[in-house]
Amino acid sequence: MKIGIGSSNPAKIKAAQPFIAYFEESELVSYSSDSLVSAQPFSDEETKIGAINRAKDCVKQGADIGIGFEGGVMELEDGMYLCNWGAVADQEGNVLSAAGARILLPSLIVTGLKQGKELGTLMGELTKDPEIRKKDGAIGVFTSGMLSRSEMFLHISTILLGQYIYNMNK
Repeated sequence: MKIGIGSSNPAKIKAAQPFIAYFEESELVSYSSDSLVSAQPFSDEETKIGAINRAKDCVKQGADIGIGFEGGVMELEDGMYLCNWGAVADQEGNVLSAAGARILLPSLIVTGLKQGKELGTLMGELTKDPEIRKKDGAIGVFTSGMLSRSEMFLHISTILLGQYIYNMNK
């Protein structure tokens, strides 16, 4: 079985491992897929749509199952939060989605986002590591390394796999 991940980001690829472990004799293939949303999604809805689009695009490119992850930000009355979504799609047209952790972003980051910068760029500037989005990401930085970006997406991936198994067995 070919399982596609709509990203070349190592943190996201690592997070897709539960699908590989569950489906025997499967292979994980990284696809270049477009989220078809803004480079910096600014709502839960836009972030979710980006994840779904990535998962569906993997299937269009030949995967039996496609997985998409998307990070974004969303506003509540007390500030701007990091948000993350994942989706799984298959050849039969089934699509499932799930969301992950939320964390309030510091005002310095919010100011940069409102000026049009992407979170990954801002985090690279803050940490002086332009590759931070491929490692711990914002969630890792703002949780003092207690939760990495791949672990956050791993949680979403595990939820998606559980949903997918449940729906297959209905």
